[in-house]
Amino acid sequence: MLKEIGSLFSFLTIIPTSNTNLETVARYMYLFPIVGIAIGLLVGSIGFGLSFFLDPLIVSLLVVASLALITGIHHTDGLADFADGLMTKGTREKKLSAMKDLATGSAGIVAIVLYLVGLIIVLSLSTGFQLFLAIFLGEIVAKYSMVLMATIGKSASLGSNSPFVELMKNRKKFAVTTIITLIPLIALGGSTGLIIFAIGTTLTLFLVAIASRSFGGITGDILGSTNELTRLASILVFVSI
Repeated sequence: MLKEIGSLFSFLTIIPTSNTNLETVARYMYLFPIVGIAIGLLVGSIGFGLSFFLDPLIVSLLVVASLALITGIHHTDGLADFADGLMTKGTREKKLSAMKDLATGSAGIVAIVLYLVGLIIVLSLSTGFQLFLAIFLGEIVAKYSMVLMATIGKSASLGSNSPFVELMKNRKKFAVTTIITLIPLIALGGSTGLIIFAIGTTLTLFLVAIASRSFGGITGDILGSTNELTRLASILVFVSI
């Protein structure tokens, strides 16, 4: 089990814990929130410590940089591809082709800029332990959202997403995911944690609907986009309450 969990860390971060086998990662996808807890603890602690010495805006910039470094900007790239595909006019096939294009279009660039600027701004609105909680809880919900999407969505085409979609059609596994997610959300966030959970779930369902209508299902890029957008939405809600 430890080896398989190590594969999840290798897939979702730059930490070289073990060789990443896509099918193994997909089989244990329901444990994604555990990786979210680890990332949240690490990056949240960085933000917590820096907030005592630096200006909130500088802290938020360093937190976003730390997050990008640890995760390898893997899912942020997916957000750019998702935006390019979504803004492409024409058939589903044309939209999918635009999303798979290695060159990032104008829609993708704008999406990344808005996402990063938005994340820096919302993080700068909290300091100390509240900043830690915002990062920690947001990261857990972000990882939960990908599992939820793979569980309820269908694959738009054969690709890296296919094993995840096929192997997550298991209610028992999803129940474990939900439990792992809710325990820290309720223990540390209380009612706010539940609100963040509800927002993350709602946003994921919305993205599944958009993906189904525009692309005929979900792809790896859309799963990654859900991670990024849910993280931003969760932190935004947390600092607003």
